[in-house]
Amino acid sequence: MIPYGRQSIGRQDIKNLNKVLKSNWLTQGPLVEKFEREICKFVGAKYAVATNSASSALHISCLALGLKSNQYFWTVPNSFVASANCGLHCKAKVDFVDIDKDTWNLSPEILKNKLKKIKNKKKIPKIIIPVHFSGQSTEQKEIKNLSKKYKFKILEDASHSLGGMYKGEKIGSCKWSDVTVFSFHPVKTITTAEGGMAVTNNKKIYKELLKLRNNGITKDIGDFEKKIKSIWYYEQQSLGFNYRMNELEASLGLTQLKRIKKFIKERNLISKRYMSLLKDTPLQLPSIRRYNYSTFHLFVVRFKSKLLKKYSYDKFFNYIRKLGVGINLHYLPIHLQPYFRNLGFKENYCVNAEQFSKEAISLPIYYGLKIKEQKKVVKIIKDTFNNFK
Repeated sequence: MIPYGRQSIGRQDIKNLNKVLKSNWLTQGPLVEKFEREICKFVGAKYAVATNSASSALHISCLALGLKSNQYFWTVPNSFVASANCGLHCKAKVDFVDIDKDTWNLSPEILKNKLKKIKNKKKIPKIIIPVHFSGQSTEQKEIKNLSKKYKFKILEDASHSLGGMYKGEKIGSCKWSDVTVFSFHPVKTITTAEGGMAVTNNKKIYKELLKLRNNGITKDIGDFEKKIKSIWYYEQQSLGFNYRMNELEASLGLTQLKRIKKFIKERNLISKRYMSLLKDTPLQLPSIRRYNYSTFHLFVVRFKSKLLKKYSYDKFFNYIRKLGVGINLHYLPIHLQPYFRNLGFKENYCVNAEQFSKEAISLPIYYGLKIKEQKKVVKIIKDTFNNFK
């Protein structure tokens, strides 16, 4: 089986992990701080806070941005559930903005129209969480312009797109957002096994993120409520969480980061090859805006609707899987998951995302995917179409 994604672990990764295992630090130590600094340097942000997952980073980012009980936050249905769960953990109310038919990212036009229709100011979202689907940036400039008018905060879920660019800026520079979150899950651009990172240019948000990551505790003398300078002293100032990254994960992240340009370059070469080899098939291929540089965390294609009128999605999906290609679906619409149906969401709420989920498949793409393996994937897909004529 050729998987849709996988990590690439090199000798240097293993060598440095062994050093950590023999060191005095296993939990949070100097390598975590170094990894945070290196990520800041790489994306052009001022501050970074490493966490044990992107889900954790999204959660504390919502809290640091002031999301409170019964306030609204909006995100897209075409994402992993963490993009919505993060705000629900703050006891806030979720709503969804449908996706663009071409980029499969949040549609700025639909967002604009949805905001215009709000009559009750209390229902204006406190936070918008756009998701960079598959590695391509959302239309951040347009979303930022809307935030100035409607006074909402922007939390970029860039779990797919560390190393990508938008309008000449690195994703994560926070030029068009308040906080950006990255994921280091094994199938992402780089991995720390599990792990995440929140970056920001706002010092107040940064300090809040640090506390929330560490059980609400601060050891910063300048932030103490009690006038004391003893080195043993610390204060819990809020109800936080144990969301810390450890030294082993940070070590892996540091060595992986040194290879990130190589990883993304190869992903783009693989995607270019797919574009060429699949151009004459009954598939809709990804549409990348000219001002975007995608990391191609995923390579998603869609069966054209005419084809699925004749044969079911299941029939295609199962047949391709049986032949050894580990295709996947990203994503089932969040709002149609049982938990969200219980909140009142139903079919036809986000029609673009719902239609997308009935037609989309993710093809194998990862650093180390061999040309012969990729050609095998393409051949199996083409043979499948021929067999179903």
